[in-house]
Amino acid sequence: MHQPIENTAQAIQDKVDAFVRSHFNLAATFRLHRAALGWDLLRAPINVVLAPVFLLVGLAAAVSRLARFGRLEAWLRARQIFLKTSVARAIEADIANDLLEGAALTPHSRALITDYTGVRSAVAEITTSLFVLLAGLLLFGTATPGVTSLTPKVSEYVAHASAVAHFPLGSGLGSLWYGVFSVNLPIWFVVLTGVALAMTASLVTTFAGCIADPIQARLGIHRRRLMRLVERISMAEGQPSGLAPEHILARLADLTDAGISLLRFFRS
Repeated sequence: MHQPIENTAQAIQDKVDAFVRSHFNLAATFRLHRAALGWDLLRAPINVVLAPVFLLVGLAAAVSRLARFGRLEAWLRARQIFLKTSVARAIEADIANDLLEGAALTPHSRALITDYTGVRSAVAEITTSLFVLLAGLLLFGTATPGVTSLTPKVSEYVAHASAVAHFPLGSGLGSLWYGVFSVNLPIWFVVLTGVALAMTASLVTTFAGCIADPIQARLGIHRRRLMRLVERISMAEGQPSGLAPEHILARLADLTDAGISLLRFFRS
């Protein structure tokens, strides 16, 4: 009696496993990210700026749900905050055509697939935050969970190195001089450094999936997410998905970054 159901469940698991192996291995994810060599390089920094807006809209939708403002909640959840990247479109097409075998999809099912690609983008942001944190620890011996806290460190280092190199009496005496006296650090230089680092971080985020995807595939994370996705589509689930933990973690890194920067500012 239960054999057909068990066979169907096993077939779905096998299909998901095959999809993960063929689409999220190292070679496949490099091929996937070739789609990013274009307008995605412009969409990436814009999406980074829009990320806090996405979080606020998601929180507002959750509050509306608790307050039983159904229409407002539905309107908020229907807002498309992020610009859809070419990589996200490619993944959505692969899921629809390869994993779901071209099955007819309702608008709600397509929204669930979009949510999946959104979570994947949030993981790319988390990966970039880890890179920035590691850079701060290795280069400056301090925690820098984001660009905001890394900017002052990089600005000071670059300004000090430049001042020493251009010291009138030579770099040797310049190193001694600026070991005693601090380097003048104009605010415009700090801002310019921050902008440059933010642009670099957004580019890293665009291609972070090249590293994050194979790791998630190896750890079974992609498999679990895709199994949940297929299950929700097959059940024609009508409940809104809400904010995925990955989105909250990505924004938590930003909040931690801002908090550390403020703490260092008031201590200085």
